Amino acid sequence: MKGLRLYKYEKLCSKKAIEDLFAAKNNSVKSYPIRLIYLIEPFNGTPAKFYISVPKRKIRHAVDRVLMRRRIREAYRLNRNIIFDPLKQNSLSVNIAIMYMHDNVSDYALIEEKLKNALSELAKVIENNKDIS
Repeated sequence: MKGLRLYKYEKLCSKKAIEDLFAAKNNSVKSYPIRLIYLIEPFNGTPAKFYISVPKRKIRHAVDRVLMRRRIREAYRLNRNIIFDPLKQNSLSVNIAIMYMHDNVSDYALIEEKLKNALSELAKVIENNKDIS
């Protein structure tokens, strides 16, 4: 990947892949207000694909949900390299659902800090899962 740009192939769009991801709910990392649900697979061409969810039940106004998705996407874009090194070393791929779990809109600094913590935890999990085939 060149630079910090987010490419279309990094977004998790397949309905089946999203259903498989949420079926593996026990694979999650929490750093409140962020929760990552992940599914580690053998390398399939893209190191990581992501999906962002901001529940309507938590944040009622659409403009606030869009704002939170944008903040989460920006924080992921700048910090995704935390998980890329362990993925490349172990030739693995990961699908990630990033869920926002708080009732109110949070500022970007908090979102970035919590997402960094969650991605660091995920990197540790990836390093321990070397035997996936």
